[in-house]
Order: sequence, then C-alpha cells, then structure tokens
Amino acid sequence: MTYNSNLHSSDICVGRVVGSSTYKNIRLRRLLACRLDVILNANWNKFLISLLVLSGVFLMAGSARAADYLLYLEAQGVAGYSTETDEVDYYSHMPEEAMQKPSVGFDFLKRFSGDSGDFGAFALQYRLAYDDPEDQLQSQVYNAYFKYKAGWSDLWVGHNRPAFGLSSYFDTHALLLPTLPMYGFGFDRDWGAGSYKDFDWGNFSLSVTTGTGMPARFEGNYLASARISRGFLSQDNYNAGLSVSYGETLAVMGYEVMSDEPKPTALGGVDATYLWDIFEVRCDVMAGEIRDESAAAVFLRGGVNLMEEGRLKLEAQPVYLKTDGRDNYQLAAGLSYQLTGDIAMRTMYQYDHETADQRVVVQVYLYKRI
Repeated sequence: MTYNSNLHSSDICVGRVVGSSTYKNIRLRRLLACRLDVILNANWNKFLISLLVLSGVFLMAGSARAADYLLYLEAQGVAGYSTETDEVDYYSHMPEEAMQKPSVGFDFLKRFSGDSGDFGAFALQYRLAYDDPEDQLQSQVYNAYFKYKAGWSDLWVGHNRPAFGLSSYFDTHALLLPTLPMYGFGFDRDWGAGSYKDFDWGNFSLSVTTGTGMPARFEGNYLASARISRGFLSQDNYNAGLSVSYGETLAVMGYEVMSDEPKPTALGGVDATYLWDIFEVRCDVMAGEIRDESAAAVFLRGGVNLMEEGRLKLEAQPVYLKTDGRDNYQLAAGLSYQLTGDIAMRTMYQYDHETADQRVVVQVYLYKRI
C-alpha cells in the first residue's frame, strides 16, 4: 500500500527548513528529524495493519472448531459517472474517501466466554480495495477492536466508532449514501479507546481517539467525545442523543493526510432515529469548529422498506454544509434491492449545488458467511 500522506508530510517537513542560507547543520538535523517522523508514521501504519490481520488469521484458525465466531466474505463492485468530469470512475463519493470502492475482504467476530457467560469480543474487518485515482490497491481496516465487559461498563480499544453523533451506532460501511463523517464532520471509525453503558432509559458512551479516522497518526493530535442518548431501536423504535467532542485533529480524507498540523476542533451535536412500520427517519445536526474554522451541518434521511422482509428500500436525503465560511447543500436518493440472502444491489443519484455536479453510482455487494 502507498501512503500519499507520507509524501505530503515529507513535503511539509522540507518546507519548514528550506529558505535559510545559514545554520546548515541545524537545517540538516531538522530535515532528518522530519523524515524520521514520516518513516515512523508509515511503518507504524503498516505494522499495525499487519499485526491486526495476522491476529485475525490466528484467531480464525483457533476458532475453527468452535461455535463462538462469525466469519464473512465481503466483496463489492462500484462504478459511477460524474457530469463534472464526464468520466466513469470507481468510487462512490470522493476519490480520497475509503468508502465505497471495488474491494474484497472479510469480516470476523469472535466472542470470548467463561463460566459466567461472554466477557469479551474481538472484531476485525479488512478490505483490499482498488484506488482509482492512484491506479493501485489500497489496504483498508474498518473494525479492529477488542471489547471487554467489565460489568460496570463495556470497554473497547482499537479501531471503532467514536462516541459522537449518528455514526456512533448507525453502520454504513456497505452503503452508498454518505453520512456526515464523509463530509469531514466527525469520524466513522477512529483509533483509540472508549466505553459505553446501557441503562433502562438509554445509553452513555465516552471515547478518546487520535482524531485521524482511518490511518493511525501521532502528531500531538487527539479527540475526546461523549454521547448520551434515550431509547433503544430494538425495543422503543427510536433513539435520540446529544454529543460533544473536543480535541486537536489532523486534516484527513480517507487514508490521505492533507495536513499533519493538529488544530482545535470542538463540536456539539443532536441526532435521532425513528422507525415506524415500513418507514425510517434519521437526522444528524452538528455545529462548532473544525480545525479552527467555524462549521455546521444538517443531515436528514428518510427511507421506506417495501416487498417482503423489506428487500426493496427507497431513500432520499438532503444535506446542508457550512465550512470555511461557505454554504453548500447536496441532494441524494438511493435504491437498494436484496437480490439474495448474500447479494445486494444498490444505486445512488447525488447532486452538488456548489459545483452543479450530478453523480450516478451503482454497486453490487456480496456479504456471505463462510
């Protein structure tokens, strides 16, 4: 896998020392230090991915004779057309984002049990995806965490969902329609640790993560988040929550680090999901600062499930975005059809007001237990 972020960081490091005609030794030492930092970050990501994949392989091998694990094969084909570029491309939203791209991988979950029942779980979801702009394969890690049931709370460490907004409980890793993290508001997954506790009335969760999303980078960056919610979708058919997050984050899109300089981020949010008969409504509202720039977003998605067992789903969503003093909105609609128990077909139409771009994306998605 090639990390464009490392090349970008190297250029930044060079830029910090070039321009002085004196102190050559100092300049050289700074340059070497910057390059060493880049190499360490690159090697850390490669080591982390290799370690997680190997751990998953060993756990899968050790679970071969047990019934306390789930293993799925995941594969997808994705293609789109943009009126702005007048070209066919192979990604769902933006070329830098990890989701969705043609890929193949696996989803593994193992539970650990004792005399008193389950006390933990290990999850690893990995994809090898085709990166269209770079014309190369990209290694992607989604879920990669260990969860421990401590009694007073459930604790996790690894790559998991931060405690902020709709994405803290709404799984979109296989879907085409984008949520707010794909617009730069929060993270769908992040490296770190967290806890969550269920009560009779709802849930309270905390997390402290790197604020980098997909890659693991350490430049003095961090993101602390908390969410409190009321209701359970499985029992009450609704969930509504309040979230806050604060830290210093990097500018990241997918695996590409646009800037490795941590800047202040502070967001507050309100989210809700309501299920009624065949209808679904989800909303996510955020406001505050992202990397020292004022930001706000409003997300609303409505859906209807048709046919037996909801095999056909129709969805529509408007999204309002305000970043860097600019206002924009996007409109999108999607159709999903569950062809078999293992194969789903999806399509999406998206309109961007700022660029007047119109995109059409199609996806064939396989998720089969093995």
